[in-house]
Amino acid sequence: MSKPDKRQEIMHAALDLLAEQGFHGAPMAQIASHAGVAAGTIYCYFESRDVLIRELYHDIEGRINAQIEEGAAASIPIRHRFNLVCSVLLNYFIDHPLEFRYVEQFHNSPYGTEHRRDKLLGRNGEAQPCRDLFLLGISEGVIKDLPLVVLYAMTFGPLVILARDHILGFVVLDKTLIERIIDACWDGVKR
Repeated sequence: MSKPDKRQEIMHAALDLLAEQGFHGAPMAQIASHAGVAAGTIYCYFESRDVLIRELYHDIEGRINAQIEEGAAASIPIRHRFNLVCSVLLNYFIDHPLEFRYVEQFHNSPYGTEHRRDKLLGRNGEAQPCRDLFLLGISEGVIKDLPLVVLYAMTFGPLVILARDHILGFVVLDKTLIERIIDACWDGVKR
């Protein structure tokens, strides 16, 4: 098995265990065992558990952002980009429930607090399609001039709760209902 394969196996094992058992319930030795590597091998790829937790989140976030950026040309209207962002996010979480549980846990941990603060303040130097969309919408008078944290909550709060409820079987989110939900989120943030 080559190094990239071992790294991916470790990432998959970490996702499985951390999403199911929590950040404190899955020690590095257990992750290594689940990945089929020696306990010391995991440290060849990740300097610490904190680094592994953050890199796993960034990997998931990168896949989501890539899908958003793939369809979000700067020339399309803000409303259409908003729909795309919400649709990609909600469908990604529905299609990847284990990753959803991990992301939700991450955002409700000290790791997520630090990450969200950096993101809202634009300090992390990464592509931020959602932040950029909100700022452009505000500047063009299409989106309400509210703090970014409020716009994120009004948009993504309902999507996260509904993704969770879909995964738990409380509601079935089909294409029509997803469109109606996104319209409702838009109604909350549009000017």
